[in-house]
Amino acid sequence: MSAAPNQSTTSANQPPVWRRLIVLLPLVIFLGLAALFFFRLGSGDPSRIPSALIGKPAPRTEFPALPGLVRDGTPVPGIASADFTGAVTLMNVWAAWCAPCRAEAPLLMKLAADRRIRLVGINYKDNADNARRFLGRYGNPFTAVGVDPNGRASFDWGVYGVPETFLIGRDGKIAYKLVGEVTADNLESIIKPMVEKLLAN
Repeated sequence: MSAAPNQSTTSANQPPVWRRLIVLLPLVIFLGLAALFFFRLGSGDPSRIPSALIGKPAPRTEFPALPGLVRDGTPVPGIASADFTGAVTLMNVWAAWCAPCRAEAPLLMKLAADRRIRLVGINYKDNADNARRFLGRYGNPFTAVGVDPNGRASFDWGVYGVPETFLIGRDGKIAYKLVGEVTADNLESIIKPMVEKLLAN
């Protein structure tokens, strides 16, 4: 009859519990961070990502005009920092290569019919010819169009993609930022009420 294995010998062959836990610790930390990222960003509405610029003056950034863009026979100007004071302004960051920008274009045209507000556009990392063709095809809701061919100027606004939309009050302070396209839903439930609030102030 064989003898039962010695318990002390068996225990000696197994690593201590604390060593096994240390091996698992990086995996636990990774899973925790992944879950936090998912629930804070991935699973929610990306338009709700907060901007550090809300309530602060619009960045002092100059955007040169889109070359060759004309509206009603007059060249469309670029965007200067001073343009963000004195009127409620919606600034839309767009590009001709952006599919959601095409989808939101009719809604921006509809919003531009409200003469109480000013719509301006930033053409982001785009080709000038393509940008002009885009506005010719889908309509130009903007009283001013600035260009940012390399995205550096938009970085001051916290822009990291297109489309993005900002609402700026008469005082030149940023009141709202929408990450993603303007939709019929957020136009009626968020943007228009925010515009009315800014117009009332």
